[in-house]
Amino acid sequence: QVQLQESGPGLVKPSQTLSLTCTVSGDPITTNGICWSWIRQPPGKGLEWMGSISNSGSTYYSPFLKSRTSIDRDTSKNQFTLQLSSVTPEDTAVYYCNAANMGGVYWGQGTQVTVSS
Repeated sequence: QVQLQESGPGLVKPSQTLSLTCTVSGDPITTNGICWSWIRQPPGKGLEWMGSISNSGSTYYSPFLKSRTSIDRDTSKNQFTLQLSSVTPEDTAVYYCNAANMGGVYWGQGTQVTVSS
């Protein structure tokens, strides 16, 4: 069973770039049929899909965040990453990585990121 763990700084200053890493165990991120995603949940709001990267490395982004979001991967470390540029306090949220395949959806525990000076 795939397991995911988010990591990164918990505090980011406005206008800076938020960078998070999702470390995957249990399955290579190149495994056919698995899609790897970043989702966030601002305080008091619902889940928001930010973007995904496929097993082949193709990327897909939310149109609302596309201009500020970049998702990449490091297959040697079995990790995929999120970068969100020009952050504002509205980007404060719990950030999750997940994996989806025919068997279901698997989530990391989430990591709190606060944008504040």
